[in-house]
Amino acid sequence: MNLPNKLTMLRVCLVPVFVVLMLVDAIPNGNIWAGILFILASLTDMLDGYIARKNNLITDFGKFMDPIADKLLVCSAMICLVAQEKLAAWMVIIIIGREFIISGFRLVASDKGTVIAASYWGKFKTVFQMVMIVMLIYDFGNVWNQLALVVTWIALVLTVISLVDYLRKNWGVLDGQM
Repeated sequence: MNLPNKLTMLRVCLVPVFVVLMLVDAIPNGNIWAGILFILASLTDMLDGYIARKNNLITDFGKFMDPIADKLLVCSAMICLVAQEKLAAWMVIIIIGREFIISGFRLVASDKGTVIAASYWGKFKTVFQMVMIVMLIYDFGNVWNQLALVVTWIALVLTVISLVDYLRKNWGVLDGQM
């Protein structure tokens, strides 16, 4: 297993630790540690992709597991934030619903031998979601919370825009035109 794939698997293994830190009240400063862990795990996402592309270490395993690791991390974090009443459940349903739709499209495309790359809208969406999660984990008060709310709405809007863009560009996958 190459280094990028090891970083991806590390991210998967960090998810349960993150969830425990977020949800177990008995852990001193659990949210602080969870935030640090989330930031580090998010950085491994950028790092594994960079290393894989730079050193030509792209594998089928990495293509499959990297997006799953990202979804596990981000979705777990958002569900924890719903449990802590820092994020509305309906927003998380929209965000996770988008991920299921995109994953379904990718599966159909894969069966037809087509690889659908991530768009810039999807990359912006991911960045805003990760920033949103960090901001919601660290509750610093009034101005911070207002800024976190703005970032949350931007992340939600980017989620919808990226879904519409993705569907528009790849609708042919469903009717056999791709």
